Amino acid sequence: MTITEDTHVSAIVAENPRAAAVFERFGIDFCCGGQRPLGVVSRERGVALPDLLEALSSGDASAAGTVPRFTTWSLGLLVDYIVENHHAWVRQASPVLLQHTRKIAQVHGRNHPELVEIAAQFETLAEDLELHMMKEEQVLFPYLKELGEARRGGRPQAGFMSAGGPIAMMMREHEQAGGEMATIRALSHDFTVPEDACGTFRACFQELRDFERDLHQHVHLENNVLFPRALEEEHAG
Repeated sequence: MTITEDTHVSAIVAENPRAAAVFERFGIDFCCGGQRPLGVVSRERGVALPDLLEALSSGDASAAGTVPRFTTWSLGLLVDYIVENHHAWVRQASPVLLQHTRKIAQVHGRNHPELVEIAAQFETLAEDLELHMMKEEQVLFPYLKELGEARRGGRPQAGFMSAGGPIAMMMREHEQAGGEMATIRALSHDFTVPEDACGTFRACFQELRDFERDLHQHVHLENNVLFPRALEEEHAG
């Protein structure tokens, strides 16, 4: 695709998921706030647009052929990928991070009181994400899979008039989770490890960084690929 200052950030990542790494590096939101022009976000972040365009057209970001083209996938395949990869990652990473954030808060909290807040914030985030994923897996996602299979042959039965209602709720919850993760980043000073950090401290901050990266990709895939496709297919049916 031809990228200009008017191209939305979410569209760039939807077309080429590798571009997400570039936006992460420049601190540009491509998930919840991705529906904004590249020129606008570059000015807000104080990044020269030519530098951003160059980064998006070179290196890893240009190797789009080596990653899945999610925009071509069916609804069912997208749902299965999200559950098997991103939902599974949250459930695998959360218990470890809960243990580590609590441990470093207990050991280092006297010298670094922000760790106590980080531990409490991550506990809230983990609980919110588990409830959120359960609602998706039990209510919305089964409907979307049936919708994809039905195509133009009719709309599957559900406890709601349209997917628009639950999708809007899921997007609000995504924004809330993103805000909770942003608070953790701010409290940790962008996951900066102090000189007196032990091995667990260092590992925990890297785990939080990895968790944030996956969360951004997770939310982008739902907000900017899965949900728009679902509403499109529902309307067409």
